[in-house]
Amino acid sequence: MTALATLPPAQFKSELKPIWCPGCGDYGVVQAIYRALSAIGRPPHEIAFISGIGCSSRIPGYTTAYGFNTVHGRALPIAQGLKLANPDLLVLVAGGDGDGFSIGGGHVPHAIRRNLDLTYIVMDNQVYGLTKGQLSPTSPKGLKTVTSAYGSLESPINPLLQVLSCGAGFVAQSTPADMPGLAAVIEEAIRYPGFSFVNVQSPCVTFGEEDQQVKAHKGRMQSLASKGHDPADYLKALELATHYGVELYTGVFYRNPNPPATYDAQVRERQAELQKTAVPRERILEMFQKG
Repeated sequence: MTALATLPPAQFKSELKPIWCPGCGDYGVVQAIYRALSAIGRPPHEIAFISGIGCSSRIPGYTTAYGFNTVHGRALPIAQGLKLANPDLLVLVAGGDGDGFSIGGGHVPHAIRRNLDLTYIVMDNQVYGLTKGQLSPTSPKGLKTVTSAYGSLESPINPLLQVLSCGAGFVAQSTPADMPGLAAVIEEAIRYPGFSFVNVQSPCVTFGEEDQQVKAHKGRMQSLASKGHDPADYLKALELATHYGVELYTGVFYRNPNPPATYDAQVRERQAELQKTAVPRERILEMFQKG
């Protein structure tokens, strides 16, 4: 692991040009990621970015870190395997609300309970943008889309409440309408020793609703810090999370003041214990030759 004080944000920007729609919120997210990684100081070759499928999942290609664009909804299992195989890597995961809470929704609680040292950044725009504007798991009830011409009958998933109730040790939310705040929560999530989750309200300019655009966010967003919220207060974090979809709270909802040991750290300890009594490599074949 290389210890560096800082690297310029441009050091993490690849030569591949983003092809998102002009004005897409994901431009702001990737810029915030560059800033956060710059503050962390780890060089690109010590970082891996894993993603699923969707507009937001293009992010690994726009960084100079190692990248793996997996299949739809399977970013978290791949990221967990990578972290266990090489615990020294800084592993980040990127996806959208559909990728993370629809087809990939079953992986979220298990990633949380294992508590590997991963940072999961979800770009939540309440719609499937890449595939022409269908309902997503976080679409508000009543929303009219190409798959709900008369308005959705389904209640949306609350990603903040879901990850909190599953036991995530770090939960935050922000928006590209607040670039300093977005970069700050991503940096803080990366520094948290365990599974961390950042829900980014990232506007879809093509299929998103007017009240979900950056201009609207600037007028709606409310800093949790300005409201005097203590991120160590789990019950208050749960209460604030219930306002998802109504209020746009930004900042850290919850940060476990006593982070438990991570799964990857425990695996390392177990390996060290077992190695004390392990058969030397040069004698492994003898185990199969007996009898």
